[in-house]
Amino acid sequence: MLPSKFLGKNDNPAFLPTLIRSLWFWSAATVLFLVWIPSMALVRLTDRDPFLRRSGRFLRVLGRMFTRVYPGRIRLSGVENIDRAKAYVIVSNHQSLADGPLSAHIPLDQKSLLRVTLLDIPVVGWLLGMSGEIPIDRSNPRTAARGLQECARHLRAGCSVLIFPEGTRSKDGELLPYNDTPFRLAIKEGAPVLPVVLEGAGKALPKKSLLFTSGEDIHVRILPPIAVEGINPKESGALRDQVWNLVNGELQRLRG
Repeated sequence: MLPSKFLGKNDNPAFLPTLIRSLWFWSAATVLFLVWIPSMALVRLTDRDPFLRRSGRFLRVLGRMFTRVYPGRIRLSGVENIDRAKAYVIVSNHQSLADGPLSAHIPLDQKSLLRVTLLDIPVVGWLLGMSGEIPIDRSNPRTAARGLQECARHLRAGCSVLIFPEGTRSKDGELLPYNDTPFRLAIKEGAPVLPVVLEGAGKALPKKSLLFTSGEDIHVRILPPIAVEGINPKESGALRDQVWNLVNGELQRLRG
């Protein structure tokens, strides 16, 4: 049973279908987790790539399977904007716990820059650790710098890096201010920025809830990449604002 603190108010007439929808998803997710842990361990043990790309691909298969049991449709668009021979700094807005699995639809080898505390979560943390995702502790400048160095190392090896520049999930779906981190990284490494728009996940699975309150469509929209050649590192703020405006404009367009 879902913990009561995540259930919210239950006097809404839509509560029962919401509860049924959520129980179906989390039951299916539990089965997937139980199957995936030993399989993931085997893949990790046999992955000789120092960047664990095969392990990452296997984790993204799990992410896509999660989205298939979601009681709505996932609408992926903009794949034609990707050159699979390139490594990108992928920047996405952040609405929900579902954003990680949703990013698995982006057809690129990628590693996520994530809070180190996520690795402490049973099962989820084990899978993230085995796939070689990149942890960062923002409260510790030394380990934070080490995480960004790992991002740079992956980019140089041709593996894209996914960063949520808002730093946290939006409570109401509106786009929060972006931080400079991914844009400074992109300029320094000469890696194009790939903006991604996620819309609908925040409404479907709100922050601080485990209930799928909506079965509406979720959009994963890949926007055209932005080249960084010739951009001075001091202009990272302008690049940040450019990407923020593009993502926010697409969010508003998707909402009609």
